[in-house]
Amino acid sequence: MDIQELRRLRPELERYVKKFDDCIKTRPSKEHLRTYINGQLSPLASKSIEPIALEARVPPRSLQEFLSIHRWDEEAVARRHRELVMQYHSDPNAIGIIDETSFAKKGHKTAGVQRQYCGSTGKIDNCVVSVHLGYAAQDFHTLIDGDLYLPEESWAEDLGRRREARIPDGVVYRPKWKIALDIINRSIADGVRMSWLTADELYGRVRQFRETVASLGITYVVEVPASITGWTRLPKVEPAGTVTESGRKLKKPRLSSEEQEPRPVSKLWKRGGPSWQTYKIKDTDKGPVVWEVRESRFFCNDDGIPGGEERLIIAREVLTGEVKYFLSCAGPEVPLKILLYVAFSRWRIERLFEDGKGEVGFDHFEVRNYRSLMRHLILTMLSLYFLCEQTDRLREKKSELVPSPGEGRGGGTTRSGDVTARAYSPSRKSYGDNSALARKERESCLLS
Repeated sequence: MDIQELRRLRPELERYVKKFDDCIKTRPSKEHLRTYINGQLSPLASKSIEPIALEARVPPRSLQEFLSIHRWDEEAVARRHRELVMQYHSDPNAIGIIDETSFAKKGHKTAGVQRQYCGSTGKIDNCVVSVHLGYAAQDFHTLIDGDLYLPEESWAEDLGRRREARIPDGVVYRPKWKIALDIINRSIADGVRMSWLTADELYGRVRQFRETVASLGITYVVEVPASITGWTRLPKVEPAGTVTESGRKLKKPRLSSEEQEPRPVSKLWKRGGPSWQTYKIKDTDKGPVVWEVRESRFFCNDDGIPGGEERLIIAREVLTGEVKYFLSCAGPEVPLKILLYVAFSRWRIERLFEDGKGEVGFDHFEVRNYRSLMRHLILTMLSLYFLCEQTDRLREKKSELVPSPGEGRGGGTTRSGDVTARAYSPSRKSYGDNSALARKERESCLLS
């Protein structure tokens, strides 16, 4: 989207921002909201407070105070954002995507900053980390919630540091997978509906995370590490209370045979096993991305005994040899190609992070206290949503000029070899015809 196009969108942007006016009481704060979002969507090279304020000809300190001390309800703004996403993009087959992003920062006073793995630099570095929930419906995607990760030792237990960064007493240490569950629950409470959820191995490896997602009625397809252990056949278990040969009663269940010890998923099959099937995941400028895939039922090791049955998917990239492992709670009636489509949808949130940092200044913040940082994350979510909305609209406008397949060729016939896809909805246990999965399933079709 170029500068001229952004200028033409000014009236549309004003109509959009006005939808949040009732979340902000005072006129100055309403004006600052417009200034901040306009600045993030502007062609400024740096989109921190000072350049935005100077461009809008307002005192930088007043914009700083808008983020730090003005009395407006940022949580209400976030709820309104989720309401708008559901109003215009609700889809019965929507995919939720959990991932984290990092912001490299100097110094030690910004809330949550410490030396930790920083994805933006690819190494252990001084950075702030936040966890986010993305929402993908058909060809559209956006961020719908997020929260700050507060490291345990360096922040959660350092009272002096917390006071300096104005971190509320109720904000405590939570592992990232618990933050993810909190934002999923918060989004659902605000009316967000999604049938699927995917995440990387940091979240997928945690049994409680998977079980909680499934209990919410969401079908997960999550990556897990190669070291996760379990069984492809349900082993026999002696229940608690069983009297052993020595006459003792078992205090907890145990395997009935040492030969049934769990194995890592990377070593389940030394030879043989399920047959490999070849899937085209997507097309790129360099050609199709092709993975060999096989699956099996799987019982994850839960403290020495098998957990509930899941579907284990092993995917191997044909050209590079890269191997990924996924677990899903989907029933056997869900086609494997659908699970692959969900599993490989994580590129969407990675693209959102990239656009957020490259287009609207997601990582340009120079604030230090907790409230200012959280408000920045929420307002950036709004700016990014507007950018995604308008980009999607412009894409549709351009596509109207392109003849659809079959036009001028005697009707809507398809060429030989095309795949006619329909989307599967786990909530309805039936096939629909209007979703991202329906329109994109051909990207993961079985090669002939």
